[in-house]
Amino acid sequence: MAAIFDSGHPAGRAIGRFSRTLLDLAYPPLCAICRAPISQAHALCANCWTKIAFLDGPGCARCGLPFELDPGPDTLCAACHADPPAFDEAASVLRYDDTSKKAILALKRADRLDLVPAFARWLARTGRDMLAEADLIVPVPLHRRRLWLRRFNQSALMAQKLAKLAGKPADPLLLERIRPTPSQGEMPSAKARRRNVRGAFRVAPGRRDAVKGKTVLVVDDVFTTGATVSACARALKRAGARKVTILTLARVVRAAASAI
Repeated sequence: MAAIFDSGHPAGRAIGRFSRTLLDLAYPPLCAICRAPISQAHALCANCWTKIAFLDGPGCARCGLPFELDPGPDTLCAACHADPPAFDEAASVLRYDDTSKKAILALKRADRLDLVPAFARWLARTGRDMLAEADLIVPVPLHRRRLWLRRFNQSALMAQKLAKLAGKPADPLLLERIRPTPSQGEMPSAKARRRNVRGAFRVAPGRRDAVKGKTVLVVDDVFTTGATVSACARALKRAGARKVTILTLARVVRAAASAI
């Protein structure tokens, strides 16, 4: 009898569809950003969708900074050419602007955990090539003091959902933030951001074997200057990671990028 409740059983699937229909009637699906009624859960209304700036054009082969024109594959931006980051490759789903900022802060500060499934699907689409070669997915960690105040790590939630979608292992405790650094948003420059997170991360004691020789995908919410994810990449490579790639939900794009 219990077997019919298995999601793989035809009757179980029917029960699941019926349950979702009842839930939709009681709690109609709402847009992930503006909360307008929509037909599918964890999605966007047409108005919000048109305002989202997806970063699906040409970009720097190292940091993913978007280019206005396509200079061809394997092209680096001027910044990566002059000072290559510690990570090997990075990509972001969205441009960090007023629309995406509203959604990201809703998750980060307003406990909108219902946004995680949509964000994870977007990350999976943008990062499909990175996911294919990743051995392990880890989030950028919070210091335990900040985690206690916030109660959850939004990057860890996205990383775990993304790992489930991709069929890859995730380890939210592999990387540790060992210094309670001030918010990167408070730093006045890229140089200050790099200094702020220098030596702030490490692979958890006794966990080096989980990293050695592996390709590790690091997940975060916003890429601003790349200082935080570079610091994470350095910690992972010191522990023996073969390759570190970065996947973020949004990216700050301040000016048109130049290619080298």
